[in-house]
Amino acid sequence: MDFSISITNDEQDFISACIAKERWAQKKLYEDNYPSMMSICMRYAKNEQDALDILHEGFIKVFKNIHKYQPGTSFKSWLSRIMINTSIDAYRKKARRRTEDLEGIHDVKNLDPDIISLMSAEEIIKCLMDLTDAYRTVFNMYVVEGFSHREIANKLGITESTSRSNLVKARAKLKALLYKRRIIDER
Repeated sequence: MDFSISITNDEQDFISACIAKERWAQKKLYEDNYPSMMSICMRYAKNEQDALDILHEGFIKVFKNIHKYQPGTSFKSWLSRIMINTSIDAYRKKARRRTEDLEGIHDVKNLDPDIISLMSAEEIIKCLMDLTDAYRTVFNMYVVEGFSHREIANKLGITESTSRSNLVKARAKLKALLYKRRIIDER
């Protein structure tokens, strides 16, 4: 059975089809949202395979919980929140609960703003993937998603000072990686 339905025009019928576990609706939901949800997962994952695992686990949660979606609210935001939370859950499973101290922080030269503007989003994401799980997760939650350090601490089971420390270290490491990649690419 092949149907073409627009989620924006007939959202309630589409959601109802997903709740009824109609394969065509689930397939369309997955295919239409794969690129944007994969980009969320890539920000949190160490590599593309890990991001794909998170994505698939996120879509399983979506299909199990689609009946909880509130019509009239932004479906894309609801879907994004599930992917972000699934990414955070994946981090929690892997995280070693240890406090990083601030003694290891080194000053890194400021990057010329032109270096970042010359880099593609893909190059920047590759640098994010080179961060440790802890640094990458805190960086994404704080900088990209807008969580406070208190919220990050609660979600990850760490202290606020560890969240702040990991953010400082993530920024420093990211600057060094961006600078290093740009220098290597220019050779």
